Amino acid sequence: MENQISEKSTRVREEKKDVTILFAGDSGDGIQLTGSQFSNTSALFGNDISTFPNYPAEIRAPQGTIAGVSGFQLNFGSVEIYTPGDLCDVLVVMNAAALKANLDKLKIGGTLIANTAGFDKKNLKLAGYVDMRNPLENDFHGKYRLIEIDVTKLTREALKDSDLGTKEKDRSKNMFVLGFLYWMYNRELAPTEGFLKEKFAKRPDLVESNMAVLKAGYHYGDTSEVFTSRYEVKPAPMPTGKYRNAMGNQALAIGLIAAAQKAGLSLFYGSYPITPASDILHELARHKNFDVRSFQAEDEIAAVTSAIGASFAGNLGVTASSGPGIALKGEALGLACILELPLVVINVQRGGPSTGLPTKTEQADLFQAMYGRNGEAPIPILAPASPKDCFEMAFQATKIAVEHMTPVMLLSDGYIANGAEPWMYPSASDLGEIAPKYAAKAEDEVFLPYKRDAKGVRPWAKPGMKGFEHRIGGLEKADLTGDVSYDPDNHQKMVKIRAEKISNLAHVFPAQEIDQGEMGAQLCILTWGSTYGAVKTAVKEMLETGYSVAHIHVKYLYPFPKNLETLLKSFDQVLVPELNNGQLVRIIRSEFLIDAKPLNKIKGMPFTSIEVKEEALKFINS
Repeated sequence: MENQISEKSTRVREEKKDVTILFAGDSGDGIQLTGSQFSNTSALFGNDISTFPNYPAEIRAPQGTIAGVSGFQLNFGSVEIYTPGDLCDVLVVMNAAALKANLDKLKIGGTLIANTAGFDKKNLKLAGYVDMRNPLENDFHGKYRLIEIDVTKLTREALKDSDLGTKEKDRSKNMFVLGFLYWMYNRELAPTEGFLKEKFAKRPDLVESNMAVLKAGYHYGDTSEVFTSRYEVKPAPMPTGKYRNAMGNQALAIGLIAAAQKAGLSLFYGSYPITPASDILHELARHKNFDVRSFQAEDEIAAVTSAIGASFAGNLGVTASSGPGIALKGEALGLACILELPLVVINVQRGGPSTGLPTKTEQADLFQAMYGRNGEAPIPILAPASPKDCFEMAFQATKIAVEHMTPVMLLSDGYIANGAEPWMYPSASDLGEIAPKYAAKAEDEVFLPYKRDAKGVRPWAKPGMKGFEHRIGGLEKADLTGDVSYDPDNHQKMVKIRAEKISNLAHVFPAQEIDQGEMGAQLCILTWGSTYGAVKTAVKEMLETGYSVAHIHVKYLYPFPKNLETLLKSFDQVLVPELNNGQLVRIIRSEFLIDAKPLNKIKGMPFTSIEVKEEALKFINS
C-alpha cells in the first residue's frame, strides 16, 4: 500500500488493491440503483468487480424495519475479483434498521457512513431499538470509523430552489451518497450523469435535481475539512478486449440469442413472470431485431408447452422459471423428453420449498432437475459458475438441445442471476457452430421419424415439409416409426435408447479440468454453480500458504464428464460445499462410491470464502 499527497496538502490519497462496499437502506431509498451505478462506473474505469444485490421479497416492504432493508454489496479492485467480498470495508446505512441488519458485516476498523436523519425516534423504534438509544452515539468501542452525514437535510438544501415536493426531493438522497462515494474513491460523475439523462429523458426536472444532488455529494467530500483521506483503486490488468458489465440474467439472454443466430433459428421464449427469472424475459423482449419472440403466458404450463410447440414448428423453444414454476412444468418436460425435441429450460433457483424465499439464493433444485419428472425421463443438466459464464453455458445448452434433439436444463440461481461482473464479450466469429439435424430422405423413401444416427439422435422434421408427416404425442412410440405402441419390449427398448443418447453426452462434454491445485492433493473441494467464486478465493489463499488442496468446479452435472471419477478418486478427501442440504454430495457418493463430505448452507445467502476456508482447514488438520 502506498500513500501520496493529493492535490490538497491536507488530503492523503491511499492506494488500495480492492475494496468492498455495502449500501443499505429502505427498499425505497434507491439502494439497488446506487450500487449498480457505482459498479458500472468502476467497471468503466477498468476495475474488476463482483456484486451481490439483496432485497426484500415484498414490493412495498415495511419502511424503517429490518424486514424492509435492501442491500447492495460490491467488491472492486485492481486485482482479479471472484466474489462480492466477505466483510465490507465501507458500510453505508440510510437508517437505523439498515445499521442493525448489517453492522456484523463491517470489518473491524472499517468505515461506517450513516445518514443521521434515519436515526430519529421513529426510525429507532421501527428498527427495534427498544431503549431508543441512538447507536451512533456509541463509539462502537473504537472498532469503526464513523462518518455522520445528514444526507436528507443536505439533499433538501441542494434542491432548495427546485419546484419539486419534499417527497420527490428526498428520493434523490441516494444520489448524494453516490456522489460522496465517487469523491472518496476518485470516480468520475459522467457515467451516472449520462444514465440520468437517459432514464429521465421525459422529465428534465428530475434530471436536473438528481444531477444537482449528485454533484452536491461530491463537493461535500471535496470541501469539508473533516475528510482527510481519499482512496485510489487502479484498473485491473485484464486481458485486452471489449467489455461490458453484465448481470447473469442479461448474459444468459444474450447467450440464447447468439446460439439461435448461430443455429439459424428463430428464438421463441415462453415464460410466466417469477423472481428471480423475470429479467430474462425483460432482456429478450428488447431484442426483436434478432428474430426473438417473447411470450408472457397465463401460467407456467402454458409457458413451457408453447415453447415445445415452437420447437415442433422448427424454432428454438426456450422457457425459464424458478423452482416452483419448474415443478409445474414437470409433466411438459416429460413430453419434451418422449418427443425428443430441442428445448432449453432455465431454472433460476431460489430459496424453497413452495414460495419459500423468493429473493434469496439457493441451490436446492439439483434433485428436481435430475429426478423431477414421472417415468424414466433423463435430460442433460448444465450450470454456469458466474454471471459472465451464463453466456457460454446458455450457448452450450442450446447447442446440446439442438444437435442432440433433447430438452436441456440450465441451473442458474438468484446470486448469479442478479450479480454482475465485467464480461469480455466475443465476436460472432469466435463462437462455435450449431448444426441442427434436419430430416432428409430419398424421394421414394418412407420417412422414419425415430430412425437415429450413430449418436442416437433422431431427425428434426418441421411441419409443412412434404413427405415428412409423422405422428406426435406423449404416448410411447414404436421404434423407428413413432407410432403408438404398448408393446412391453418396445417400451423397454425406447427407454434404454433415450437414456443411452443422454449418457453418451459424457463423451461429447469437455473433459473435466482442475481449476486450482494438482491431482492427488490432500483435499479436493468440489463445487457447482454459484459456490465457485467463494471457493476459488479460499483455495487460492490456501495454496499461497502452502496447503495441499485443489478445486474442481463442475459445469456439466448430467451426465458427468467422463474423467470426473478418476480425478476425484486421486484425492485423499473430497469436500462439497452447496447451498442446499446435500444434493451433489449424495449423487457423487452414489455414482462413484466416494466418501465425499458435505458443507451445507441454507440461509438464502451465498458462502463466504472465510466459511469455506475454515471448514477446509478442519479437514486438512484432522
